[in-house]
Amino acid sequence: MKKTVAFLVGFTAIVPFFSYAQQQSAVKYSLFHPIPKEQMREMETDRPGITETPFTIDAGHFQYETDLLSFEKESLENKDQKTFLFNHFNFKAGITNSLDLQVGLESFGSQQEIDAATGIKQTKSGTGNINIRLKQNLLGNFGGDFAISLLPYINIPTAKYESDSRFEAGFILPMELKLPNEWKLSMQLEGDRLKDKEADALHTEFLQSLTISREIVKDLDAMAETYYTYNFKDRSWSNYLNGALQFGLGENVKMDAGLNYGLQHDAKKTYYLGMAFRF
Repeated sequence: MKKTVAFLVGFTAIVPFFSYAQQQSAVKYSLFHPIPKEQMREMETDRPGITETPFTIDAGHFQYETDLLSFEKESLENKDQKTFLFNHFNFKAGITNSLDLQVGLESFGSQQEIDAATGIKQTKSGTGNINIRLKQNLLGNFGGDFAISLLPYINIPTAKYESDSRFEAGFILPMELKLPNEWKLSMQLEGDRLKDKEADALHTEFLQSLTISREIVKDLDAMAETYYTYNFKDRSWSNYLNGALQFGLGENVKMDAGLNYGLQHDAKKTYYLGMAFRF
């Protein structure tokens, strides 16, 4: 816990350094002095893929993103695990022209564990963990072909359906490159301190992702994503493929659906339906 607090304090100390240059042209806008609606940029979301967008939301505005419904299936060493999540949301507030604050919560989860040896089933349900994040855009928030941001986070173990949840934290570095013919190439580097799957201990994990996306017809975007994770503790790799469609319902609402498929037998498989809106 002490390391986690130090982690957040350190980030808070360097945020003004990164944001200073970007705010010179529009320093008047903030959480309490919103950017006028007619000057708002195109809506960007951190969903549906694992790769986050490097763009923050407009200062003084809010955005709500959620897995309306998701189903996760995972085969562990001694058990099979199935998890249903309802309204796993992320609420964002635009603090400055290049910084937003995000608070996430798994509104309700139901997890079933099946013992591999005996076949005995055990089900738990309730609210999930709280996730707090700060996204600081470093470059490209208001134009250009390349954008990058820094996104630290902390998970607070409030889950009722997981009796062994722990404090977790990490740094995420999302990037996006605009390609010819309206194609977008997104990348992400991530370092995490996460709970072990089979024990009440923590491990360090690295994630790298690559996403290609494009609007295929008016208001309908398609994305394909591949990423891997590396567990430094047990020196294991997990590889994933992710595919999704995202449909725009006007300028401020988007719906999406997709799957996140772990290629290894013990890697998690996730199916989801979600939405996002801003105001």
